[in-house]
Amino acid sequence: MPRGRPPKPTKQKALAGNPGKRQLNHSEPEFDSITSAEAPDYLDEVATEAWTHYCPLLCSRKILTPADLHNLESFCVAYSGFRRSHDVANGQITLMQDNGTVKKHPALGAANEFANQMRSFGALLGLSPADRSKISMPKPTEGDNPFNKLLEMMQG
Repeated sequence: MPRGRPPKPTKQKALAGNPGKRQLNHSEPEFDSITSAEAPDYLDEVATEAWTHYCPLLCSRKILTPADLHNLESFCVAYSGFRRSHDVANGQITLMQDNGTVKKHPALGAANEFANQMRSFGALLGLSPADRSKISMPKPTEGDNPFNKLLEMMQG
């Protein structure tokens, strides 16, 4: 397993002005972003709700590519597991065992594992403030401004 930070994508290094001044990998594979994707049929209701929420957000920012769909899928499955674990715990943090001792509710251990999975897959998609700070977005050109397009239509 590699040590240290994962490498930044070449596009991100170039947008930052290549601060390390190291040679850039110009043969890095690129994937086109997608505009939408249907949730897999096997996802349960909670995972499908997560997909319906996050997929349009990621697509609108041109972050999601066909190569990233498995990360979104894994994030949504982990989110569903997290929610279901909390439902099973039903607000209980501890359980009384038959022998009279108290132990942590097992569903909370599962919820913690699902939260870790959400953090990992969410990081790959830029779903936390810290992870978003690592993603560079190209600045919109003047032609991308919807207001300018409206003005052009009104004048033309």
